[in-house]
Amino acid sequence: MGVSKSLVFCVLVFQLLSLSSAEIRFNEIRNDNRPIIPFDEFGFTHRGRLELNVSKISLSKSNPDLDFSKVGFFLCTRDSWLHVLQQLEDGEITCALQSDLIKHVFTFNNLNSKSEYDTIYSENDADQYTLVFANCLQQLKVSMDVRSAMYNLEGRSNNRDYLSAGKTILPRIYFLFSLIYFTLAGLWIHVLYRKRLTVFRIHFFMLAVVVLKAVNLLCEAEDKSYIKRTGSAHGWDVLFYMFSFLKGITLFTLIVLIGTGWSFLKPYLQDKEKKVLMIVIPLQVVANIAQVVIDETGPYGQDWITWKQVFLLVDVVCCCAVLFPIVWSIKNLREAARTDGKAAVNLMKLTLFRQYYIVVICYIYFTRVVVYGLETITSYKYLWTSVVAGELATLAFYVFTGYKFKPEAHNPYFVIDDEEEEAAAEALKLEEEFEL
Repeated sequence: MGVSKSLVFCVLVFQLLSLSSAEIRFNEIRNDNRPIIPFDEFGFTHRGRLELNVSKISLSKSNPDLDFSKVGFFLCTRDSWLHVLQQLEDGEITCALQSDLIKHVFTFNNLNSKSEYDTIYSENDADQYTLVFANCLQQLKVSMDVRSAMYNLEGRSNNRDYLSAGKTILPRIYFLFSLIYFTLAGLWIHVLYRKRLTVFRIHFFMLAVVVLKAVNLLCEAEDKSYIKRTGSAHGWDVLFYMFSFLKGITLFTLIVLIGTGWSFLKPYLQDKEKKVLMIVIPLQVVANIAQVVIDETGPYGQDWITWKQVFLLVDVVCCCAVLFPIVWSIKNLREAARTDGKAAVNLMKLTLFRQYYIVVICYIYFTRVVVYGLETITSYKYLWTSVVAGELATLAFYVFTGYKFKPEAHNPYFVIDDEEEEAAAEALKLEEEFEL
């Protein structure tokens, strides 16, 4: 049945499987002969439920001699799945549905010539499970419509919670962070008003970035809140995607503009700096399209892994691209510090840019690597901690950027007093310390 090929596919899927919030999903499978099709992943409590409705079932072959017990749905944890893969490789079993490490939901031998099947499966063992469809008949192609809903029952009233056990508090977390960003926006407006004589265009752009971040978090809080209660986002996901797209573009653009010194050091952008923006913005468009496809289709889609890899690649390229303007600015300031009569001022600017360069690298590393690591190693019950860690890192980055580049009369970009000039002149002797 092409075990080795399917093993590679399964390992990729379970490694890249998005930990996004589960909800009521409608999936269409057409003429599909994949041996394994993963659906949603969900963290159950001791009162977990799976509602599964499979309709319009159509098989390419209806030979009664076929063993349809090798076609069906099951639940499996990640740890158990690794053992199932080992059993397949060792030849202990020929089909995942034969393993005693999985939990059968239903198999096609129970259809009894019907074209649909409904079941409510109760899961009382708290853990994180993936709903998987297995087809161990090589030449069989399956078409069907699948409606799946996974949720936990809460309290005596048995209210349904469609968010995974580790993410049920996410609406409150996102709402709290949105309030923090709205407060920061208010403080920034106050600073701009007080320092209006030294305000540049970049400062208003910073305000726009903070406001978009706040609105994006508010929409995400509402999105998760509706999913938690009803299993559907009710249109809030559209607003979330829209503001997430705008926030991503403006944030990367802001880093590029600060890195080039636009509005601080010069009122224009050079051609190579414009090219960076023309690269970053389209890449952000592609990244957001990939994110929508990933969230809306789920891992059952045949191109899901491809879109997941596209998103990760584009995200890495964007993060690398925004570093180049900062490196160019540091290089130009270092050269100016050697030849310009105002070398001390340039050295102060160089120090500030060097600090920002290091902070940007730390921010990118933490939010792209450390946060992903937390998602991987953290228990499913505490997946919200990776979200909090990522948002705290982002908040710290916003605050640092605002503090270092705030409107100020004695900004290191423009004015430097005699004592600072003498100190900077001494520091020129140690210029080698500023080599990257």
